[in-house]
Amino acid sequence: MQHWPIDGRPEIAFLGRSNVGKSSLLNSLLQRKGLARTSNTPGRTQSINFFLINESFYFVDLPGYGFAKVSKSMRSDWGKMAEEYLSQREQLALSIQLVDSRHKPSQLDLQLHEWLEFNQKDYLIVATKTDKLSSNELTKQIRLIETDMPESKIISYSAQSGKGRDSVWSAIAAALK
Repeated sequence: MQHWPIDGRPEIAFLGRSNVGKSSLLNSLLQRKGLARTSNTPGRTQSINFFLINESFYFVDLPGYGFAKVSKSMRSDWGKMAEEYLSQREQLALSIQLVDSRHKPSQLDLQLHEWLEFNQKDYLIVATKTDKLSSNELTKQIRLIETDMPESKIISYSAQSGKGRDSVWSAIAAALK
């Protein structure tokens, strides 16, 4: 908390499982390779990372939850850090929860979604890795996500092709107003 920015600029938080593609989405949104480090090993992000965008707001990359091969105590510390950030950060304008479009939302995905709803946080669901599914499979998977996360705005996204980029930026722009 002591290393978090104190300039009052709005923040857009990115949340999701360890292997859901948060870094790829951040890099794709900003059309920059390597800003957020990507890895084949889940759980590389072990702290909250702030990226100042156009001197006007921050993208905030929170540690992933789930598959990371770390100790239970470290995983618990990550959860506390993320919850502290999400519950106490007044600058938080929008939480973007990433879910893997190829799979049904996990129990952890559903818990985070319920937490965001219960705490009345503005949020958006982004279904990642959509380029790995056929059109029919994607339609079916989005319906599954909609069933598990009703009344949520869901955007399909491909970091490979950029499909969904404009929709995510529109949601970010609306949250920043």
